[in-house]
Amino acid sequence: MKHALWITALTTVSLAACSPPAAEKAEKAQPAAVATPAKPAPANEALPGAYKLDENHASVTFRVNHLGMSRYTARFTDIAADLQFDPANPAAMSVSATIDPRSIETDFHGDKPDFDAELAGPSWLDAAKFPKITFKSTKVDVTGPATANVTGDLTLHGVTRPVTLETTFNGGSKPSGMDPGSRIGFSAHGSLKRSEFGVSYGIPPAGSNFGVGDEVEFFIEAEFTQPVAAGTAAAAAPAQ
Repeated sequence: MKHALWITALTTVSLAACSPPAAEKAEKAQPAAVATPAKPAPANEALPGAYKLDENHASVTFRVNHLGMSRYTARFTDIAADLQFDPANPAAMSVSATIDPRSIETDFHGDKPDFDAELAGPSWLDAAKFPKITFKSTKVDVTGPATANVTGDLTLHGVTRPVTLETTFNGGSKPSGMDPGSRIGFSAHGSLKRSEFGVSYGIPPAGSNFGVGDEVEFFIEAEFTQPVAAGTAAAAAPAQ
């Protein structure tokens, strides 16, 4: 609008005669379109087949809104997973995972040293009654050279509902002297409403932040390794 007023105020018959048309000016002012290069797929030398989670290189963290002040973050430490890996046909891949809810860990300090146990207790995860959180994939929708939406059935607090993980394949390596089985890595994230799984304790009333949010965001970092038959590891080790 300011540009239009400036043109109106300064335009005279003589200037109009010697100035290039506005359309031409606009055309000259437009920068040349620059194509954004597509992100290449990560390197992969891993073999297809069955893989198991490397628990030493995996994490499941989650966060929830706390009083509208922060996103309180915690994690589970006892996790296991199996993966069928097929780089030639990613849509055919599948994964299943199990988490022990009693392995929840927070960084809580102060007058409640048993806060982790409280979260695993009856008001929240009720781990004594529901000792497993499980996920089993049902569909893989490939969204890019290294990305996919992995949908599956999540069972939490005794309730099973579909959840989708936005997943990125980080690459894979072939067997080596230090790693006798192939190794692959993934990152994933998603969200859920805990009230839909029967965990409603502490959710703020409508119009308030005073409590613990209903939405739970979760983040997964995972490396999987291919099990190696007995004797193969020794054969793969470098000569001394």
